Amino acid sequence: MVNSVFPVTRRCLLAGLGAVATAGPATTVRARPEQPGPLVIRAVPTLLSLRPDQPGTTVWSLQTGMPTAPRFLQGGTIDLTLRNELPAPLVSNWLGFDGLPTIEPLTARRPIPPGQTDRYSLPLRQAGTFLCDVRLLGDGLAQSSPARALIVEDQTPLEVDRDEFVLIEDWRLSDDGHPTAPGSGGPSVGAPVYLVNGRPALDFTLRVNDRLRLRFINACQRNAIAIGIQNLDVRIVAIDSQPAEPFLARNGRFVLAPGTRIDAVIDATASAGTTSAITMHDGRAPRDIARLNISKEKPSRTAPLPAPSQQPSGNLPARLDLKTALRVEIPLTSADASTTWIAPTLFNANAAPAFRVKRGRAVVLTLTNPATTPMVFHLHGHHVRLLDRLDDGWKPFWLDTVLIDAGQTQRVAFASDTSGTWLMETMAVEWNAPRRLRWFAVE
Repeated sequence: MVNSVFPVTRRCLLAGLGAVATAGPATTVRARPEQPGPLVIRAVPTLLSLRPDQPGTTVWSLQTGMPTAPRFLQGGTIDLTLRNELPAPLVSNWLGFDGLPTIEPLTARRPIPPGQTDRYSLPLRQAGTFLCDVRLLGDGLAQSSPARALIVEDQTPLEVDRDEFVLIEDWRLSDDGHPTAPGSGGPSVGAPVYLVNGRPALDFTLRVNDRLRLRFINACQRNAIAIGIQNLDVRIVAIDSQPAEPFLARNGRFVLAPGTRIDAVIDATASAGTTSAITMHDGRAPRDIARLNISKEKPSRTAPLPAPSQQPSGNLPARLDLKTALRVEIPLTSADASTTWIAPTLFNANAAPAFRVKRGRAVVLTLTNPATTPMVFHLHGHHVRLLDRLDDGWKPFWLDTVLIDAGQTQRVAFASDTSGTWLMETMAVEWNAPRRLRWFAVE
């Protein structure tokens, strides 16, 4: 289906991936971040209304006892407790944090059996939009495994009037109406059901010339999605928990692979009393997931704020030495025993790694997708630069999740600056595709 306002086909959506709440008050609103301290996350069954006309359905979820995403100030350390109250083993998997080998799933954090607890420290060295999920062991289970956002604010954050998150999840129901998990060999499922922050849609109310920061999170199990924001300029200021050199999203649109986080800054420059829709497209049909309502109250200021400047990264180098980099070919499907991707439940750190690299040396990965379906690649504990075709530069942003279209190749580079054992994940953008792992060592 093609929409005249948001003309994106499924093929266009997938091909573009390699490139990259409730109504609020009209007054200035900023969620107050907490000082780092204890955080308890409970993995529990919860009743959730997946459709407006149906009663609640029992789903698996991550609960923190907070009404919204936990929000902390950069610096200090969270004392984290993860309690598994689900009938299946799980392991925590944080997207966005660099250089923390003690939180790495499977290599440092062992699976938590039902009824058990894991405790560890989570240093908040970076500011950004982070995602915690328990999906590494989730293929083929009775339920979809959940995810939860965590926001770490910079000590000197961007000047905005509101700072909100938009976490988009998909659910698939089996023929008997129960939520089911992705992966091969599962039951037949219907079309996806989407929720945004646990609701069908959101409304945000702004005054003229307000500035809104929206932290978009694709928490879908497998689906890639495109976002379009009508009639307003949209500036991307961060991707995958790292600040980017601010740039305008063309026609107010951008694409998120599964697990991708994109922070956008939007100035309310439309006329008072107007509404701008936020539309999501998954390649099947567009749907409105939120509205930006411009109130008729007195404007917050006489003119929009100046264009935002780039926030400092804090932990990533300004340049990478590609001349001396270790270069590794990484096919995203297993063609032979030397390039074997395995199921997470079969992970064995004593098996041969994909590669070993000396600490401090740059690494260039050539990611090849020989399959007929686009593939997602996620690198643990590091962010990468997407390299130009001629190896003479890179895109002005960092990523931890990359999608490679069918039959295509992308090259990425990163700094191996922390010793440890790190995972790499890959999966196809299809509900019945399995999640697979390999690992590498920084020595």
